[in-house]
Amino acid sequence: MNTAVARAAASDIPWVIAPVVALAAFMEIMDISIANVALPHIAGALSSSQNESTWVLTSYLVTNAVVMPISGWLANTFGRKRLFLTCIAGFTLASLLCGLAPNLPTLIVLRALQGAAGGGLQPVGQAILADSFPAEKRGMASAVYGIAAVVAPTVGPTLGGWLTDNYDWRWIFLINVPVGAALIMLVIPLIKDSGPQRGASSFSVDWWGFGFVALSLGCLQVVLDRGQDADWFSSPLIATLAIASATAFALLIWRELSHEHPMVDLRLMKNPDFAVTFVLMLMLGFMLFGSTFLLPAYTQQLMGYRAVDAGMVLTPGGIATILLLPLVGRSINKVDLRILTGIGLVIGGASLLLMTNVYLGVSFSRLMWLRILQSIALPFLFVPINAMAFRGVPPDKTNNASALINLARNFGGSIGISFAATVLTRRAQFHQSRLVEQLQPLNPAYPDYAHQVGSMLGAAPDAPATLAGIYAQTVQQATLLSYLDDFKTLGILFLAMLPLLLLVKKGKGGGSPLAAH
Repeated sequence: MNTAVARAAASDIPWVIAPVVALAAFMEIMDISIANVALPHIAGALSSSQNESTWVLTSYLVTNAVVMPISGWLANTFGRKRLFLTCIAGFTLASLLCGLAPNLPTLIVLRALQGAAGGGLQPVGQAILADSFPAEKRGMASAVYGIAAVVAPTVGPTLGGWLTDNYDWRWIFLINVPVGAALIMLVIPLIKDSGPQRGASSFSVDWWGFGFVALSLGCLQVVLDRGQDADWFSSPLIATLAIASATAFALLIWRELSHEHPMVDLRLMKNPDFAVTFVLMLMLGFMLFGSTFLLPAYTQQLMGYRAVDAGMVLTPGGIATILLLPLVGRSINKVDLRILTGIGLVIGGASLLLMTNVYLGVSFSRLMWLRILQSIALPFLFVPINAMAFRGVPPDKTNNASALINLARNFGGSIGISFAATVLTRRAQFHQSRLVEQLQPLNPAYPDYAHQVGSMLGAAPDAPATLAGIYAQTVQQATLLSYLDDFKTLGILFLAMLPLLLLVKKGKGGGSPLAAH
């Protein structure tokens, strides 16, 4: 029975299945970031404030985070193919309704439904790929899936900006409809499924586990998404949600480790390899989404780029990732997975540290090449980390493992964006206060600087226009320094993950051990 279950998605044509499954995941992952650049347009069209419109993002992320970890249980209970088709159909229908939403409250509710429907697409899609390929070819399966998981977040802002500027913000949702319809027609004949692993009536549903998952992850996602705007724990709401999340998470661990059929199989964390790869995947999401948030924000805020132009800084990096993913996929059966991951961590950390050399007049080409260098690290991380994660997982636990690994990447991304935004704000305030201390007559350099600014503005050194110009330049320089601090912090944190590789067993992607030295 286990063998049949392990090969539930197997087919004679796995290379046809791979792009279909990856496209479904690509569609869902891209929707996490595609709406970001359209928020001002959504706010204007639906007569709401910019702050209110951000709930379009939050509602999606909350429900997506709740469904993702229980997708393994849902797949085991109702069948993987059935769940996959339901998620695609629900996501497509919700996308259509989002594109037709008449007001903001309706759009927020529909985005929540879209996030819930999409919550199963990533983990179930990866599980299907893992079981469609033999162990020695899973590196290539991970490479195909990596195109969706790693490239989609960088394509989203570019496509969203282009659609919004040239057509209408509603097309960022409506574009999913023909893709979803085509996927349904392809999935039905291509993917084979032996049905549920166990009948739903053969055991009781872990409702307490589901409740703790929903409460802990839902509250945490709101804290991460809204914390910076609310000044974190100075806000009673954020503090209450954080306490509720921590309490529910502690109860979730106790409940799931003691339940026979848990909603979230936390017993997988007892495997050291899986636990370490969970942390590494969390950091991959942290770096990927954090840097993807920072670079477009830098170009738009300090260099005056349009949303489309800012997205074009990211696009060549996505192409580099696509080209490298198959090469890394082929190498995981030949090279120790720890070495490949170490290469990715070093390149990723170094590329982020190199970003500390950018300045206000930096060229488009230099930013593009720095992003390409960051993107080169991603295949060396995504493919071997996934290979390590599934290396010691029993076939009947593939669904559960995939749910946790995808949850790690997505929540790592949420933490990365929230962390980057917080560092940006706090360090800008710090640098501004330090720079302002130097803007006074007792500083020998200040009179010459005020005279230069006044000359450019055609005003006296102590005129209001000159003082306003000095302040504007001070804010700009403080903001620049805060971005540099952010990139430096991300790079150091990334390099700090290298010692974790010492906790992972030697081995290649196909499961063949390396000779001891």
